[in-house]
Amino acid sequence: MVTRGQLLDLGFAFLDLTTITGPKGLERAINAADKLGVVDADALRRALDDHPGEAGVRPLRRILDKHTFRLSDDELERLFRPLAAAAGLGAPLTKEVVDDFEVDFFWPDLGLVVETDGWRYHRTPSAQSRDALRFQVHVAHGLTPLRFSHYQVKYEPDHVLDILRRTVGHLRGSLHPH
Repeated sequence: MVTRGQLLDLGFAFLDLTTITGPKGLERAINAADKLGVVDADALRRALDDHPGEAGVRPLRRILDKHTFRLSDDELERLFRPLAAAAGLGAPLTKEVVDDFEVDFFWPDLGLVVETDGWRYHRTPSAQSRDALRFQVHVAHGLTPLRFSHYQVKYEPDHVLDILRRTVGHLRGSLHPH
C-alpha cells in the first residue's frame, strides 16, 4: 500500500517530469507506475488540488483524466446520441442484452454494437478477459462491435463521428451491395 506521503512524492516526481519530457514521456511514466501498482489516479488527482498553479499540474491532470475519465450513463447518452445521429444512425437500443451481454448501444438492423468504456472499470485482468470474450462472441455471431472511451466521446467527438460514419458506410454497403 502506498502512503499519502509516498503518493505526494510520486506526484511531485511526475510534476518534475513534465518539465523534462513531453506528454508522451509523462504518459509512459504514469503507465509504468500504474503497472507496478504504485499510483492511484484518484488520490494523485486529489493531491494535485493542493498545487493548482504549479508548473506541470495541467498536463498531468490531462493525462490522468484521459485514462480515468468517466461520464455518468445519462451524460454519456446525451453526448453520444447526437454523434450517432450525425453518422446516419437511428435511435439505438440501450442497455439491451445481446449474446448474453448487456451492451451500451445496439442497432440490430446493422448488427452494430457500441460499447463506451470508462477505462477505470475495464482495467483489471478479469474485466479485460470479459471484454475480450464479449468482443469475440459478438464477432462470431456476425456483429460489428466498436468501443469508444468516455474521454473520446466527450473530448474527441470528431474522431468518434468519423469512425461511426465509416463503419456505418461499410455496414450499409455490405448489406446492400451495388
